[in-house]
This record gives sequence, C-alpha cells and structure tokens, in this order.
Amino acid sequence: MYKYDVYDHQIVDERVAQYRDQVRRRLSDELTEDEFRPLRLQNGLYMQIHAYMLRIAVPYGLVSSAQMRMFAHIARKYDRGYGHFTTRQNLQFN
Repeated sequence: MYKYDVYDHQIVDERVAQYRDQVRRRLSDELTEDEFRPLRLQNGLYMQIHAYMLRIAVPYGLVSSAQMRMFAHIARKYDRGYGHFTTRQNLQFN
C-alpha cells in the first residue's frame, strides 16, 4: 500500500487550501460557473443532472481499513449511505 510521505502531505494540504478558496470564490460569485468549471473538473467535482458528483482518486486502488471507514462516514453524512467504486478503482459520491 502506498504510504504518503511529508511531501505528499504538503502537496495535498496545498491543493485542499487552493480548492477551498476556489469554492469560496464561486459561492460568493467572484467566479462564474464557466470560470469555475475547469477548476472543479480537475478536482473531481462533476455536475450531473440533479446534483454534483465527487470522484475521489484512490492511489493504486488500495484502501486501508481506516480510509474505508472514513469513506463510509462520508457516504452516511453526505450521500445516501453508499458510494460507487469506478472501473478505475476510484470512489464516487453523489
């Protein structure tokens, strides 16, 4: 299983902060939907017919039990109690 090192954590933390700011700017209408589209797509957020769908990348398709429990928590709190594994071994929530 892939283990994140200090550099991986730094990259993820920076991307999370960047995307959080982009979402904040979209919600406050500082960005139009057309300006926000490429930003949300590169972060796995897709617009479907009735709602957004979030795709989470799973490195090498390997998930620890702690990560799986967190996915279950996310599914219960933000979805209908389940997510979908994709053919590319990622996870999607609606």
